[in-house]
Amino acid sequence: MLPFSFVDRLRYLVERQFIKGAHYQLLVVAAFIALISLIGGWLAWPSAPEGSNLADSVWWAFLRLTDPGYLGDDEGTWRRIVSTALTVSGYVVFLGALVAIMTRWLIDVMVKLEQGLTPVTVTDHIVILGWTNRTIPLVQEILDVSGGIQRLLRARDTKRLRLVILADEINADRVQELREIPLIRRSMSNIILRSGTSLQPEDLDRVACLQAAVVLIPGRNQSANELLTGDVETIKALLTLQAQAHLRGTAPPYVVAEIDDMRKLNVLRRAYSGPLEVVASDAMVSRLFAQSLVHPGMSELFGEVMTVHEGNEFYIRSTDNCVGQSLGEIGRHAPQAILCGLMRPHGDSWRTWLNAPSDEVIRQGDKIVMLARDYTHAEPQNNTEQPLRPLQRPQRQPKAESGGLRRMLILGWNRRVPALIHELAGYTGYHFEVHVVAVIDPLERTKEISAYSDLTAGVSCQHTQADYMVEGALRGLLQQRFDSVLLLSSDRMDSGEEADARAMVGYLVVDELLLESSHKPQILLELSDPANDALVVRKRGESIVSPMILSHLMAQIAQRRELGLMLEELFTTGGAQIVFCKSSDYSMQSVTTFADLEAVIALQGETALGIYRNKPDEQGRRLQLNPPRDQPLRLQQGDQLVVLTTLPEA
Repeated sequence: MLPFSFVDRLRYLVERQFIKGAHYQLLVVAAFIALISLIGGWLAWPSAPEGSNLADSVWWAFLRLTDPGYLGDDEGTWRRIVSTALTVSGYVVFLGALVAIMTRWLIDVMVKLEQGLTPVTVTDHIVILGWTNRTIPLVQEILDVSGGIQRLLRARDTKRLRLVILADEINADRVQELREIPLIRRSMSNIILRSGTSLQPEDLDRVACLQAAVVLIPGRNQSANELLTGDVETIKALLTLQAQAHLRGTAPPYVVAEIDDMRKLNVLRRAYSGPLEVVASDAMVSRLFAQSLVHPGMSELFGEVMTVHEGNEFYIRSTDNCVGQSLGEIGRHAPQAILCGLMRPHGDSWRTWLNAPSDEVIRQGDKIVMLARDYTHAEPQNNTEQPLRPLQRPQRQPKAESGGLRRMLILGWNRRVPALIHELAGYTGYHFEVHVVAVIDPLERTKEISAYSDLTAGVSCQHTQADYMVEGALRGLLQQRFDSVLLLSSDRMDSGEEADARAMVGYLVVDELLLESSHKPQILLELSDPANDALVVRKRGESIVSPMILSHLMAQIAQRRELGLMLEELFTTGGAQIVFCKSSDYSMQSVTTFADLEAVIALQGETALGIYRNKPDEQGRRLQLNPPRDQPLRLQQGDQLVVLTTLPEA
């Protein structure tokens, strides 16, 4: 083998220095300038003026190399030749290379800034780990004007809300997605984007998780056979936060995490010793679906109280100025809200007592649960000029709910179906027959349902392997009598848009096949993107946009931890539950206003929340929650009462 030449070695050395970055590149250019200056000064020294030394000639060469303006001052042929060579070298080495290096360095700096690779130096901020279909709705919920976020900031002794989002990649498209939402666009100065993943400790440091007021970990979509699931990433992020807090001797931050499989709840709590609230998305969405199937029309209620909406929401208020008062007395001084119950400290947690009797006295540390349009409306006003009439709500035994046989047709398959079957099995007053149509192997579906829990055996399930988008596959099935038809958004698609597209086409197929049918079952549609809800022309269908609901839930729990326990109680089978009732179930002779309705329903140990109209209004809405007390009801045939009641525990 021939030895390497000097030129090859030199070229290799220069290459290794250039790839180290702008600082080393500038050093190489400086070395070349010094070398050319020495050579040029040595060549010009013989023709230098009398009394000049080599150093003067080197300086002369350096000036010609860096400034072409000196070229016209030289005299003598040789000196002009050397000067011209130095000037040309200056254009290439000094000017060209230097500008190229500095330009490239500035571009790299700008790209680094745009990609969000610099660490944040803020404290008491809100961190969102991951960019999913929940992220934008979650940002909307956090920025939504309400007292909850202001209370959170006051607790951290800070006035300005700063929201930091850690995404796998930050680009112009992501920024534009945020700017397209008016509420977010007005607050872009308070939103900081950073690139990284929750799996890397240095990325968590980049968004200053340990200094945050709350860390939110939303779930993400995943393919059916993906090994690294969202739950695994969430557990890894919690382990990393725990290790970092232990290493630095600080308290772990407050975390609100979403998981898909509630069976991993114990693993999550073992992974993190700090303050942690968990939203089990599959279980929560399945509960909402189950209640919507049992009580058609309930999806509209969920869309109002659990999404960014101008309607009503549940609020939890402190009772520092209400200690010693009864719930009935507090309710009299809240004319724009409905008192739904209270939450009482119970060890390290809370006892949720919805639909509590009106004579229950508030104790120190209790909190009240209110349904209102705004946070300010949920605060009792002791100086109310015209207080409401006192409600007499005695404590009564839970009444059993009996709905008989319900036949349901489920079109499509996702990981939440076993959880849904589990929830349906908890309704002891009902018997469900479920027919599932999907392209997934029926044996695989049966195995997943059986493995979820023992309760699923109480629901009769039939399976058909077919594509529900093909009319021929559904024509014969829809001739049977079903009470409900549920179209699911598949989790085996590459994106939520594809899954929504299949569900919407399936809805149109079902709607077409039912045109000539005398029996009109309830149609319930699951969507991933809220924008797609407006694309479906619904005549008798309902929809649940699960990412919006889950985002709202996470944002609310971040602001008030006890709200998660309250909603857990409200949407779990048995106990306090919202139901639709017929007006004939109550004595309505003297009822003309909503205040009258409240009084009548309170006597049965229940809480009136509103009216569900049989016919929609001009905006297509049927639900009227928390209407004005003095507004005439004008109940029509088919109208139902929205009531908070107490059912026997499952």
